[in-house]
Amino acid sequence: MILHNTQRTEIRSSSPAIEWPTLMVFLATYGLWAIATVFLWQVSPILAVLAAALAIAQFSSLTHEVLHGHPFRNQTLSEALVFPGLTLFVPYLRFKDLHLQHHFDPALTDPYDDPESNYFDPAVWARLPAPIKALLRVNNTLFGRMVVGPAISTWALVAGDLKAALKGDRRVILAWALHLTGVALVVWWLVAMGTMPLWTYPIAAYLGWSLLKIRTYLEHRAHEAARARTVIIESRGPLSLLFLNNNFHVVHHMHPNVPWYRLPALYFSNRDHYLRRNEGYLYRNYTQIIREYLFRAKDPVPHPIFPVDKGGAVVGSDDATELRGGAGIVEERHAGLIAARH
Repeated sequence: MILHNTQRTEIRSSSPAIEWPTLMVFLATYGLWAIATVFLWQVSPILAVLAAALAIAQFSSLTHEVLHGHPFRNQTLSEALVFPGLTLFVPYLRFKDLHLQHHFDPALTDPYDDPESNYFDPAVWARLPAPIKALLRVNNTLFGRMVVGPAISTWALVAGDLKAALKGDRRVILAWALHLTGVALVVWWLVAMGTMPLWTYPIAAYLGWSLLKIRTYLEHRAHEAARARTVIIESRGPLSLLFLNNNFHVVHHMHPNVPWYRLPALYFSNRDHYLRRNEGYLYRNYTQIIREYLFRAKDPVPHPIFPVDKGGAVVGSDDATELRGGAGIVEERHAGLIAARH
């Protein structure tokens, strides 16, 4: 079934003023963080750090919901929920700006225009030293993405933001100022209320990001058609909950305003449509992904189809208005999405 304009309008407008499922996840996440940092350390230090990491990973998924306009219609109120800097390594405002840029579907996987791409310009790749190439090849396995991926991402973000800040980029400076204030709030909690030592916080944050790397590992692939670059993973298990159903990723890119708890039903009610749109880029579950790619790279590091095609009409498409640029451009768009690219 193809979604027509009236159906798309209903999808956008039918969300309630307060999305209670998301608020319940917030409550559970902060509750788990409190239990991990205040009570669990005295029972088991390892269990405390793992529980804190799980809370941080869930919190990161919630920041993704917030930047897409959930759980309140008032964005300021929603963003207040993610002000504490649990994620440590990634300022919320930087994640928001970069992720909305990522949602410009024609640029998906482009090494320059997609800030979430793991591909390199082949010419840049050719000039890299052999040890860096070896590290990036390891990073292209799922195991490597989880072990060294957070460190590589942190280095790239901080190095780029430091250059931008030194050039006077006020948006970047604001993002880090707000984030460091939020981190100070977390540090106060750990010192004043917690029993978990402060030095374990970066460890938990790193492990939490490592968990998220499972979700992002193959969300997008190199493909000539932008609409076919985004995956579907038909998981309904605990990882799907941890990632707030972002495994139905092509549905999210086509309808970024839809809350996480509606994505599975939306997908399964139009399964053939979505799989046609992404040309069958499908995995059944995360077990399949772990089995196939834990120690084997799915993709090369240099982009295999470079330069990335960012436009052009789809000749012969059943939707005459569709752009090769991707479903998200035609079917739904955040009000500030294009502005975020400038």
